[in-house]
Amino acid sequence: MSATPLPSSGASPLDGPRTCDASGMIDIHRLFRHSFDEAPSLVQGVRDGDTAHADAVAGHLGLISSSLHSHHEGEDAKLWPALDERAPSCAVHIERMREQHAAMLVQLNALDAAVPAWRAAPSAATAAPVLTALDGIQAALTVHLPDEEGTVVPLMEHVLTKDEVEWFAKHGRSSTPKGQTWNMLGGILDAQPDGGDAWLKKNMPGPVALVWRWRGKPSYARYRATLEGRPTS
Repeated sequence: MSATPLPSSGASPLDGPRTCDASGMIDIHRLFRHSFDEAPSLVQGVRDGDTAHADAVAGHLGLISSSLHSHHEGEDAKLWPALDERAPSCAVHIERMREQHAAMLVQLNALDAAVPAWRAAPSAATAAPVLTALDGIQAALTVHLPDEEGTVVPLMEHVLTKDEVEWFAKHGRSSTPKGQTWNMLGGILDAQPDGGDAWLKKNMPGPVALVWRWRGKPSYARYRATLEGRPTS
């Protein structure tokens, strides 16, 4: 559903000048799609009783859950109020976003509640509620992400400033737990259609990209091996 015209003037917010680049929202959405799509197979790859492997996967589930929590908290706190004020004709879309966030929160909370028991004693029985919650999150993302990309992201690019969009990027980075920066960056790159080359060129200064290739990428490869139960070098 596209943004509706402003009733007071007959002009759509999308008819005005483009004020910022909100494509970073799409990049983060790719991360969430990729991460939660593969999560069930990571859980199912843990053998009964293998608490070391379960601990690694559970930590990863906590990482992607907290990232999605933070992403939505930032939107709830800053994005919806700004769009309510500047694009009142789009209120129906923004209310739908809020409702979708609330539905997603139920599933995220269910995941957060289910993981500790599985982490402590991995088995088919303790994995079942984790997998159910992951199914719920995937279903919610399937509805929410394309809707937000089709209605909200174009609107952001006509009503928000560059500084406001940068706030969301900083908010996301600040929510990353200490020691997890390379793992989050690796996840973002993995989720890009080209493997992340274009994202690196656009978002990373050359020296930082080199540090990623020399230090971050090998660290992320070891992290992935641990998640997948493979030997680490």
